[in-house]
Amino acid sequence: MKMKKILFVSLIVLLALATGVAMAAKEFPARNITTVVVWGAGGGTDTCNRIIMAEMAPFLGVNVNVINKTGGVAGSVGMSHAFSKPHDGYTLCGLSESNVTAGVQGGWDKKFDVWDTFIVGGSPDVISVTPDTPYKTLKDLIEAAKKNPNSIKAAASGAGSIHHLNLLAVEKGAGADFNFIPYKGSAPSQNAAMTGEVSVVVTSLAEQQQLLRGGKLRALGMLIPDAFEVEGLGAIPSSFDAYPGLSEYLPISQAIGFAVPADAPDKAKAVLVDAFNKAMATDKVKTWAKENYYLLSGKTGAESKAVFDALESNFAWTLWELGAATVEPSKLGIPKP
Repeated sequence: MKMKKILFVSLIVLLALATGVAMAAKEFPARNITTVVVWGAGGGTDTCNRIIMAEMAPFLGVNVNVINKTGGVAGSVGMSHAFSKPHDGYTLCGLSESNVTAGVQGGWDKKFDVWDTFIVGGSPDVISVTPDTPYKTLKDLIEAAKKNPNSIKAAASGAGSIHHLNLLAVEKGAGADFNFIPYKGSAPSQNAAMTGEVSVVVTSLAEQQQLLRGGKLRALGMLIPDAFEVEGLGAIPSSFDAYPGLSEYLPISQAIGFAVPADAPDKAKAVLVDAFNKAMATDKVKTWAKENYYLLSGKTGAESKAVFDALESNFAWTLWELGAATVEPSKLGIPKP
């Protein structure tokens, strides 16, 4: 009887040890993952992350919970929250190209390469005009701007935004000068164009498409190398067709996706990359992108880093030159573009 009891206890101990070893050896992920989106619920970055995380979850074998942590400067509250968690791959950060300015605007004290980024994609920018203006083509607009520099008012969200940088690129590549009027976001910029406060607006196609179909704005050109087909409108031509010199400065594209701390375990990052690649290939992601006028990217690793390095350099130094940055980019190790 005593021997049976000893054997029974020994068996329990062995089972416990075996279970512990199995749990310790279980590959990432062994529990649910949390994605902290730095922008508000329902916005482009939030929607994009909810779509991709839902598609990644089956390949990861765990749930991916998406939460929102907004506020601060350029999404600094959400980024700081995500970065403060253990760098083990279980906390991701949903972000976009706009977050690269957090450092130079005093939101936090890090260069953006503390993250390893995953780019889902973004909606390309389009340059449009108020319908009652005389500009029927991009050439009409540019030639008018050349004849009377700084006379044509143009909106492109706030100073230093991706839309503003695209407007600046049009000016450089086509040799024109507009009178830039900053607004607090894309919607106010588009409203200004619709009401005639400004004649020109540069925002994303995703943001403009309903206004274009409703005749409230007139598209002159996509700020990417290719034309873009829009349901109900046909093809919007590439601005590069009329002004090939734009290729020296464009495209400057949105980069919406998520990130994991760069010093997270390589094995965890490899699993995330694999799940991301498989999710990007699903019909649901492709259909969502098509319906919302997004161009899918799928870049990770060195390719994604190169994109964000360029965006950070461009955005940071533009803000500094405009007097809109509080920290000189060089102090954060950000090189000039």
